[in-house]
Amino acid sequence: MVFVRRSPGRSGSTKVQIAERRDGRDVVVEHVGTARTDAELAVLMAKARQRLHEGQETLDLEGIGLEDEGVAHRPGLITSKRSGLLWQALSDAYARLGFDAIGDEAFAQLVLARIIEPTSKADSVRVLNEIGVASASLRTMFRALQRTQDHDYRGQIATACFSHATTHGDVSLVLYDVTTLYFEAEKEDELRKVGYSKERRVDPQIFVGLLVDRHGFPLEIGCFEGNKAETLTIIPIVKQFAERHGIADMVVVADAGMLSSSNLNDLDEAGLRFIVGSRVTKAPKDLESHFRWHGNAFTDGQIIDTITPRDQRGTAVKVSDPKVKAEPVWDPAVHAKSWRAVWAYSRKRGVRDNATLTLQENKARAVVAGEKAARTPRFVKNRNGATELDEASLARARDLVGLKGYVTNIEGELMSATEVIGSYHDLWHVEQSFRMSKTDLAARPMFHHTREAIEAHLTIVFAALAIARHLQNLTGLSIRKIVATLRPIQQITVRIAGHEHVAEDPITPAAKAILDALNINPQ
Repeated sequence: MVFVRRSPGRSGSTKVQIAERRDGRDVVVEHVGTARTDAELAVLMAKARQRLHEGQETLDLEGIGLEDEGVAHRPGLITSKRSGLLWQALSDAYARLGFDAIGDEAFAQLVLARIIEPTSKADSVRVLNEIGVASASLRTMFRALQRTQDHDYRGQIATACFSHATTHGDVSLVLYDVTTLYFEAEKEDELRKVGYSKERRVDPQIFVGLLVDRHGFPLEIGCFEGNKAETLTIIPIVKQFAERHGIADMVVVADAGMLSSSNLNDLDEAGLRFIVGSRVTKAPKDLESHFRWHGNAFTDGQIIDTITPRDQRGTAVKVSDPKVKAEPVWDPAVHAKSWRAVWAYSRKRGVRDNATLTLQENKARAVVAGEKAARTPRFVKNRNGATELDEASLARARDLVGLKGYVTNIEGELMSATEVIGSYHDLWHVEQSFRMSKTDLAARPMFHHTREAIEAHLTIVFAALAIARHLQNLTGLSIRKIVATLRPIQQITVRIAGHEHVAEDPITPAAKAILDALNINPQ
């Protein structure tokens, strides 16, 4: 049993301690504080009870001589509790990013509540009440969703994000990727469709495209039908971003999933530069000269700057002459039917690729031997009704381990091959932002079924993601860690004999470090 213990001090003060009974003795677990007045005693008593684990029994032991000191035995009444530091940090970030220009308190509460504890819109009222914030009514919350669409809050958020990104960095290079959000729904509709899922799900889903700066700060978001090809999502998002902010020159970075002839041509015709990942299957054609003159030998860190056909099928365009040992230097005026291609070899990647190929080879051999029944895996081919190992394909794959390719329309004079590779590797920032939106901000499960409501939900997630990335960039901590550190520090109001008194939890060193990084003085 844990109990609150009050004992008189030598100078008439009263100590408030948390203790427990061990082997017939009272053992002090924590010293809460020392009170010199009735009000201070009531506040400390309330604070001590607050620190006890929920559900434990408490026993208030009276100290010796308290009656002589005239101390009141009735505890004060806690009238309110508020996680003021957490709310101040989030509200300041919301305002610092310029989102307060929207002027919709209910929308702001929905955004900040999602950062604190991602849940349904209806449950956001509970989250706000728990941290001591007077929330808007549930009806007002749902009306805020409608206002989000009617007044284009997303456009205002995107404009504010762009302003912040240009003030604290630059948007000369932006990163793009897509993810899927699935719905636990039985039927499809015009937006939620069954399509390709990286998670191998068969539920209706939507595609979400996200454009961020080189540090992962969100700039633009959009959603598409769940059965839409990934390659068809990048152009609408990039064009919307460029037109919204009047941008005529920037570099768009995307992974190999966006590699299509039409996408690259559209970006080039729009005057935009791009860097996209190339598929390793294109290496034999792009590096035909290297393989002729050097075989499959590469050195760790070796970079080959060459060209690749614009036609992604690579069958109709002759890009280089393998009889010439030197690789061609891409010139848009000379190589009108080609793009610049950069290939890099990494010994570490080669070891990883070889391990993957060995697993695939073993699986293929097991299927050929009849030891494992499965759909035809890689490196298994059928000939005259019998399965056999595709030795030629396996050998070709072994020759290409460790290679990674990049396609761009940026000339070597403007960006070196090393810079091209480094810019592409910044894509982990957008992947991290997607992980944040799916985990820390719980973009799903989504409790909406109409397109308007889904779009409004993504606008809230977009704003919450911007605040989370902003706070993370300033503190170096995840948004989950920031919330977990600041939320327990509460301001407690206690009513004693008709008068209200305020007690506060001490600011921990971890909390102080966060507040200092955010340049916040506790109010």
